[in-house]
Amino acid sequence: MSDELFETGLRIRKEVLGEEYVERSLANADDFSKDFQRLVTEYCWGAGWGRSALSKRDRSLLNLVMIGSLNRMHEFRLHLRGAITNGVTKAEIQDALDDARPGLSFDEVMVALDAEIGAAERERAADRSRAGRHVPSSAPRQR
Repeated sequence: MSDELFETGLRIRKEVLGEEYVERSLANADDFSKDFQRLVTEYCWGAGWGRSALSKRDRSLLNLVMIGSLNRMHEFRLHLRGAITNGVTKAEIQDALDDARPGLSFDEVMVALDAEIGAAERERAADRSRAGRHVPSSAPRQR
């Protein structure tokens, strides 16, 4: 890997996940996790997300389906916020997860749809409220 890939990955990672989150992750890395943080930034974000065939919003949708299917809700919430940053709508997220249902555990997709999307919307509204902006909220889709 290279410093160029690391810098590309760092830029993209901050754009998608937020500068504060990324800086905190790097600052909190210890001797054990420092190499892993560099690998994630270089490979996942630089070599992966740095490619041009897919847009950030397409990559976000793919990540949500993969992470949701693995029931990795901490990562799902993080990437859900990134997907919203990348312009993905709630309806697109719901459709992407619905389309994945036949090959996945229904329980895991339901958790992703109902619990995490609602929680992320509430967090987003609270963030904007603290910043002095009103954000209309919508309840999670009922099944």
